[in-house]
Amino acid sequence: MESFKTCGSSRSGRIEHTRLFIRFAFLFAPILLTSCGGGGSSGGSGHSGGGGGGGGTPPSTTANQWTWMSGSDKQNAVGVYGVLGTASAANVPGARGGSVSWVDSAGDLWLFGGFGFATDSALSAAGELNDLWMFSPSSKQWTWVSGSNNVNASPVFGKQGVASASTTPGGLSSAAGWKDNEGNLWLFGGRDLWQFSLATKMWTWMGQVSGVYGTQGAGSIANGPKARANAASWTDASDNFWLFGGTNISGYLNDLWAFNPSTRTWTWMAGNDTPNATGVYGKLGVPSSSNTPGARAYSVSWVDKSGNLWLYGGAGYDASTKGRDLNDLWEFSPSTKQWAWVHGSSSGGMLPVYGMQGVAAVANTPGGRDSAVGWTDRSGNLWLFGGFDFDGPNDFLNDLWEFNPTTKQWAWRGGSNTGNARGVYGSLGTPSSRNIPGARGSKGVAIPGAIGSGVAVAWTDASGNFWLFGGNGFDSNGASDGLLNDLWRYQP
Repeated sequence: MESFKTCGSSRSGRIEHTRLFIRFAFLFAPILLTSCGGGGSSGGSGHSGGGGGGGGTPPSTTANQWTWMSGSDKQNAVGVYGVLGTASAANVPGARGGSVSWVDSAGDLWLFGGFGFATDSALSAAGELNDLWMFSPSSKQWTWVSGSNNVNASPVFGKQGVASASTTPGGLSSAAGWKDNEGNLWLFGGRDLWQFSLATKMWTWMGQVSGVYGTQGAGSIANGPKARANAASWTDASDNFWLFGGTNISGYLNDLWAFNPSTRTWTWMAGNDTPNATGVYGKLGVPSSSNTPGARAYSVSWVDKSGNLWLYGGAGYDASTKGRDLNDLWEFSPSTKQWAWVHGSSSGGMLPVYGMQGVAAVANTPGGRDSAVGWTDRSGNLWLFGGFDFDGPNDFLNDLWEFNPTTKQWAWRGGSNTGNARGVYGSLGTPSSRNIPGARGSKGVAIPGAIGSGVAVAWTDASGNFWLFGGNGFDSNGASDGLLNDLWRYQP
């Protein structure tokens, strides 16, 4: 039986400047250069095509159980692209991290790019991807929709603002994405803004974002955020896109931006226009115009039932210190334009307090971590999975947490309370209380160049199920971390 962690003391460890520098150097090299299956089985090969949707209709998902739906249970699997635009049970994206995800109005799941494998299984063949995929929860099949089946494709910009069949973003990882009310998918990668039309299946290059802050609170077509990666993003109830923080070659950021897709205007809403700012926490639970989270990247973001924006943790700055993994939970109201510090510590490096599994408590906390993923359930509760704990034992995590915005309490719902757990896949398409995705996060030491690009992606479908894909972490063997292409479903 696993022993419970009940300590809540701070670790003195800091994120090394070398870790930050390596992330920046890798993630922004492309920007500086280009400025303008049949279902896999538990015995599958580590570099095999990784298994597709599996065919057939799996048993009904049981509440609070994971189901392995697609992909390989071994790390570093290549993709099976099939025919462009044609769904197949054999199709599956290759192993990757740092992708962008969307859910369309029909409830289909969309995936773009990231860092990982296309069709070549050599470790040295991993690179930046620009392939666009759709997964249908009803048919359980992937479709390769757009982009290249090779890594490191160059962008084709075309004419600004004009859709074209040949226009496409280049290989990108750690970008941000939104979906507008018309169903278009938006992508902000480094400094370029792109739009994909689900109706025409064509990309439009919307232009380069200026990096000009302008006057805080005043929108302008001349304004725009600086180039960055691993930012947090949301779409509010009024169809505005929001962007917070991230990293660039100058350091961590804590600026908050709103983008109106109708007027194409950016507004700098809050935070600093210089990097590496510490947080202003104010009083716990009290919104204030002076409050702001510290500069950070690799955070988790949610939107609640009232349209408020939530932010948890990440790697960055607390109230006074640089280079920590954070466990602070924040809420931003788009109507009042104010941040409130809701839970967690104003100091980084806090260890998790698990308490008793399934029981919420005031003292519980997931602890400082970066590169976790999140979902919002139909009751408005916020869920968090996995990530990387740099200030603790330097572990990848696969624990599942739920936060109740009404009671302001966390509950540990599942997964391991120790790090680097291997995945338990079970049978493809069959839910089980024993199943659990392996630990995963952003460290990415196993693949050359993958540091900082190992974050998994998450979706919530039309039925309220949570979906998880890929990232950098532990497969069914659990010997070491690597890039994954496993697709999981969880019913809360």
